[in-house]
Amino acid sequence: MSEPADPQTFRPTGPLRGSLRAPGDKSIGHRALICAAMAVGESRISGLDVSGDIAATARALAAMGAVLKRHGADWSVHGVGVGGLLQPAGVIDMGNSGTGARLLIGLAASHTIEAVFTGDASLRRRPMDRIIEPLGRIGADFTASPGGRLPLTVRGAMPAMPIGYRLPLPSAQVKSAILCAALNTPGTTRIVEPEPSRDHSERMLACFGAEIVVGEEKGERVIELTGEADLTAQDIAIPGDPSSAAFPLVAALIVQGSDVTIENVCINPTRTGLFDVLLEMGADITYENTRDLDGEAVADIRARHSSLNAVDVPPEIAPRMIDEYPILFVAASIAEGRTEARALGELRYKESDRLEAMAIALEALGIAVERFDDRLAITGSGGNPLGGPEAVPLDAAGDHRIAMSLAIAGLASRGGVTIDDMRPVATSYPAFAADLAALGPEA
Repeated sequence: MSEPADPQTFRPTGPLRGSLRAPGDKSIGHRALICAAMAVGESRISGLDVSGDIAATARALAAMGAVLKRHGADWSVHGVGVGGLLQPAGVIDMGNSGTGARLLIGLAASHTIEAVFTGDASLRRRPMDRIIEPLGRIGADFTASPGGRLPLTVRGAMPAMPIGYRLPLPSAQVKSAILCAALNTPGTTRIVEPEPSRDHSERMLACFGAEIVVGEEKGERVIELTGEADLTAQDIAIPGDPSSAAFPLVAALIVQGSDVTIENVCINPTRTGLFDVLLEMGADITYENTRDLDGEAVADIRARHSSLNAVDVPPEIAPRMIDEYPILFVAASIAEGRTEARALGELRYKESDRLEAMAIALEALGIAVERFDDRLAITGSGGNPLGGPEAVPLDAAGDHRIAMSLAIAGLASRGGVTIDDMRPVATSYPAFAADLAALGPEA
């Protein structure tokens, strides 16, 4: 029997002030766990968040032989070494973690195991064809559910064959799945990116000692990894997640009188698309105490209430902020003028149809929204509060980023918003509501 829904109401609270730490970056966390599981020796990982997605990756790696122990936000991982994955005893349930599922399917694809991956209802709707096609070229065999979806069985290739692969669309998950497979593939695997995507996999693999070379040819990014790799255990610190930091940051921008600092946030250039767009909109955002943390750029980000102006969001920025569009739409709903974002077809295949879910919610709050197949145009309120005098009921579509985005909209509304179910937020930011409350005037 499933747990009952958890509706919550978010109302205007007055200025937000203070500082907080965003949870550890999920993208980096997944990769740290995987590299540690593939290394020889014991790795220690600090700052790893305790979200449902990270827990799913940890359970999956344990099912395939790694020994993981959690000590609060710190973890120790005894790796099995590249080539050492064991046959899992049962089905591997990845919950809601699309990143974890795709990377681990890639890892299994070059090991002599047969593994069945599944997930929750949301993850089972998400297509896996984009990784099945290149992983099939290395020799792995797949049996997927209709539409290339989970549950999916992967039978690893032995030996796997190195491939050259040009990504048809920018995707850090597809690239990383191929790199995970390349670890146990003799020879050099070569990936060409016409447009850059998140490069956490390349950075983390290099940190663990993989023979990986990143270059450029004819304006395109080229990654080459030579296997079979020997990874060495490391001590890794995980910076804060910019995708999670985006929510209190936008809250500070749209709630009058606010001044908030989010500490220790990853500012890897492949992840700062939202911040760049907000700066163009006139946001008062500053990076303070910038530094390097295990190969990743990190800073404390200060955000103060700002009068935002609409912009046209260029399609080429999408790979740098694909997860942040829902909260950008909230910022656009408060801005002066018409904001249009294009080339967003991928958002229709996330945990929900994020374009449609956000359009419906913003319209319920009185915002004019123009819908297109792969784009959205929003005419903002010019700084005026959203909605009416009573709390507006909103459907988060079972999506953690939709739920948090609409909660932030509630802080800039007249009478608040009631989100139908906040349970999905645990998949990425379990302390979300508590962190917001801590910034309020009564904290």
